[in-house]
Amino acid sequence: MVKLNKIYTKTGDDGTTGLVAGPRRLKDDLRVEAFGTIDEANSAIGIARLHMQGQPHTDMPELDAMLMSIQNDLFDLGADLATPDTGTPPEYEPLRIIESQVTRIENDIDKLNADLQPLRSFVLPGGHPAAAHLHLARTITRRAERLMVTLSRSEDEIVSAAALKYVNRLSDFLFVAARHANDRGRQDVLWVPGKNR
Repeated sequence: MVKLNKIYTKTGDDGTTGLVAGPRRLKDDLRVEAFGTIDEANSAIGIARLHMQGQPHTDMPELDAMLMSIQNDLFDLGADLATPDTGTPPEYEPLRIIESQVTRIENDIDKLNADLQPLRSFVLPGGHPAAAHLHLARTITRRAERLMVTLSRSEDEIVSAAALKYVNRLSDFLFVAARHANDRGRQDVLWVPGKNR
């Protein structure tokens, strides 16, 4: 059970932060950057969900429920990243991303993608405000993925295969979700190559 009684502890005044397990790390440590960027993506999804409220699309509540599940997953992913696998069994079972979370996202992608207009060009971030924020969340997610890959290649650092797979699927989901929020692709803003030459 998480219990947060005091918001400021002053322990980070020296530029370090505590992980769930292991020694304190500098706030610009690659692992901290990775889970901080996951938190940033989660916030962008939250803004997108606000823009979906009261929309006339009959299936926006279904998309909202999918996004709510993802926001919860992103806290799981943050906890996963904040609990480094040191090879030594911890005192308790750490929270890890698991394959069923990846499968759920894949199923949601397939469900949303089935009703989308076919693409004839790349999509520019825009259209409905919810779609624009979902595109922003997608690009933040891609940045988090790049950080996680770099972290996984660092000496003495482990990032699980399921966590890497999850973040990769998430950016795909957010692309499809943005198109879905744009009236199933009908309000997508399409790239016109060389338009302004």
